[in-house]
Amino acid sequence: MNILKFGGSSVASPDRIKKVAEIVQKKAQEKNTVAVFSAFGGVTNDLLKMAELAADEDLTYKDLLEKNEKRHLEAVKTLIPVKDQSSILSKVKNEFNRLETLYEGVYLLNELSNRTKHVIAGYGEILSSLIITEYFRSLGEEVQFVDSRELIVCKNTNEKIQVNYEKTYNNIEDFFSEHEANIFVAPGFVARNEQGIPSTLGRGGSDFTAAIFAGALNVERLTVYTDVDGMYTANPNIVPQAYSLKNISYQEAMELSHFGAKVLYPPTLQPLLNKGIEIHIKNTFRPEEEGTLISKGSQENFRWVTGITHIDSVKLVNIEGSGMVGIPGFSKRCFDVLFHENINVVLITQASSEHSICIAVKGDEAEAAKLALNEAFEVEIQSHKIKAVEVEDKVAIVALVGDRMKSHHGLSGKMFSALGNNNINIRAIAQGSSERNISAVIAKKDVTKALNVLHEQFFEVPSKELNLFITGVGNVGSKLLNQLKSQEQYLLDKLRLKVRILGLSNSRKMIFDENGLDLDKWQDLIEEGEKADQKAFFEKVKELNLRNSIFVDNTASAEISSLYSAYLGNSISVVTCNKIACSQDFQGYTRLQDLSREYGASFLYETNVGAGLPIIDTLKNLVASGDRVTKIQAVLSGSLNFVFNNYKGEEPFYKVVEAAMKEGYTEPDPKIDLSGIDVARKILILSRESGLEMELGDIENDSFLSEASLNSESNEVFFDLLKQDEPDFKKMYESAAENNAQLKYVAQLEDGKAKVGLQQVGPEHPFYNLSGSDNIVLFFTDRYSQQPLIVKGAGAGADVTASGIFADVIRIGKK
Repeated sequence: MNILKFGGSSVASPDRIKKVAEIVQKKAQEKNTVAVFSAFGGVTNDLLKMAELAADEDLTYKDLLEKNEKRHLEAVKTLIPVKDQSSILSKVKNEFNRLETLYEGVYLLNELSNRTKHVIAGYGEILSSLIITEYFRSLGEEVQFVDSRELIVCKNTNEKIQVNYEKTYNNIEDFFSEHEANIFVAPGFVARNEQGIPSTLGRGGSDFTAAIFAGALNVERLTVYTDVDGMYTANPNIVPQAYSLKNISYQEAMELSHFGAKVLYPPTLQPLLNKGIEIHIKNTFRPEEEGTLISKGSQENFRWVTGITHIDSVKLVNIEGSGMVGIPGFSKRCFDVLFHENINVVLITQASSEHSICIAVKGDEAEAAKLALNEAFEVEIQSHKIKAVEVEDKVAIVALVGDRMKSHHGLSGKMFSALGNNNINIRAIAQGSSERNISAVIAKKDVTKALNVLHEQFFEVPSKELNLFITGVGNVGSKLLNQLKSQEQYLLDKLRLKVRILGLSNSRKMIFDENGLDLDKWQDLIEEGEKADQKAFFEKVKELNLRNSIFVDNTASAEISSLYSAYLGNSISVVTCNKIACSQDFQGYTRLQDLSREYGASFLYETNVGAGLPIIDTLKNLVASGDRVTKIQAVLSGSLNFVFNNYKGEEPFYKVVEAAMKEGYTEPDPKIDLSGIDVARKILILSRESGLEMELGDIENDSFLSEASLNSESNEVFFDLLKQDEPDFKKMYESAAENNAQLKYVAQLEDGKAKVGLQQVGPEHPFYNLSGSDNIVLFFTDRYSQQPLIVKGAGAGADVTASGIFADVIRIGKK
């Protein structure tokens, strides 16, 4: 005999019921078939909601009741020919009349008992099964309605359902020995207690009903039809990369369903396990898909971990105190209290010091557990032997599940390392001796991140997803986006990095897309975005709470750099070409470094000095390897180098500066470059990276600009003053030419002191032939005392700066 079960989504509409009927009819051609049905999708929720409204004396329950009655009557009229409708319409109306009477009673008494709630909740399955039975008759099928309430007997009527299997199996065997039909239709979820009062098998109990029939009739396989392709490696609604599993064991399925995999109701396995009855989970809407087969073994599963799941409706109950240490029977007293309160413990963990016990319970049972425990240990609490019981909410449990986990070392380490690297704090840990499950309690807000992190770690082709949020999409930002787009496939194929751009902002607009922005259309998309607000931008990045999040700052904004600490403090890495943060006061600079270390978020700013040149990285490696920097000499301004390489005393100085601006070598305010403040910031950063505690004011700045130029308030005024100062610039050039020297703006660090200024450099110096916008740095160290270590190359320009930022992003990806 075939046993089939169809969930609420499978029978949510007449069209879906027709699809289900085709599946049942096809199966019935092979052998007699029992089809167990849930209520129409959403009906059980409505039934319980109406009961609560009635108990609150809210008459709007009548509107909802009328809506549900209309839905069922319309289903009858759509599915069944007019000539065959009268009988079933009468049955449906009778059931709704009974429901109306029940709701009136609840309304008048202003009371909703547990018994009444169970009776009401089961009507959805009764109604759907009656209608579907009549639909099969209209198709000419030999069909028999099976009232599950007359067959399945429960030992109690509360939410902790226990089935009296002996009576139930006898009832089912007797029924099927006395009745013959090609198709049997049975409502799931419903049962009765030993006193004959209608009850239910708990939410999701239709699976359990089908399993009970399968166990009683000793079939080979139970097929459960739902709206997904089987049990997944993780919840596909949370982890897009999750995929369905072909084979898993009973034990794996039990663990996964217990910890929140909603495809299967946990008690379903009880009647099947000892008899070795397989469960096949299939998709109603894609019945040709293979689905998931649950059986004694999952030998075909080659992975150590079978699935990742979670429960988010839990709370932690903490019992703590020195009075627990070495006291025999303390745990027994604790769990006896919970037993008598009928509270199920989901997870237990106890410190080896015996100083604390932490348990996880269902969220709606936590307060009852707290009150009961505080009452039971009142004497110990008053004598300060233990603290009053505390409840911690906003937590969730994530769990790794797999039969093969016990034969593989290091899985716990990988799990905790993956979570820790994304700043997901673990509140409690539990692992059974079977090693089939490793569970961790985390903050509920981190569930999505945790599941994706763990899935990436254990199930995906070795690759890493980087989620970028970029502010500043001008010269540098646009070049960076182009580079990311062109290298997308290379990064995935060669470096196993999947880079997604989820947020963009310029000075006017910002936009987010959790699925990743289309880089072919980003200019148009950002124009359609909301008004830019950098604090709101940060809050959105924080709210998304995605793994491997990176904030990229392509601006020179002090406002944006002030938010770096907020990003780092939320485990969001920062990549920036903005020098303001690293050249602020030393305390602020070190705080950012400390936050980076404390929260495991990278803070990379290679482009602060030398654009794409590996200057800071080289210096860090020297210091880390134990070398000591004795002197640094450098030309660190690509814009100033461009200006003085192209100024020959013929074309006016301001024209050369305009050309530098046009080529993108200067900041939007060229005074930042020409004043030397930009170079001063760079040598300050190198000084700090060398290990010195230095402030920007400690750097001597010998500027070649006039005081009036330095104090100008606009570019227009600044260029007017450059025109007036042309004779001075020409005189500087001629003086250098007479000495057969080049003008270079040099930064120098020596003996703990730093200075920047314009210098004449002779032919023998490495700086003499520096052309274009190139930068050069000479590192003199204990190891490089005679011949300095030299880093030289293009030090300005949107392309090379973007490539430097790109390189920092890759560094984080490879971390």
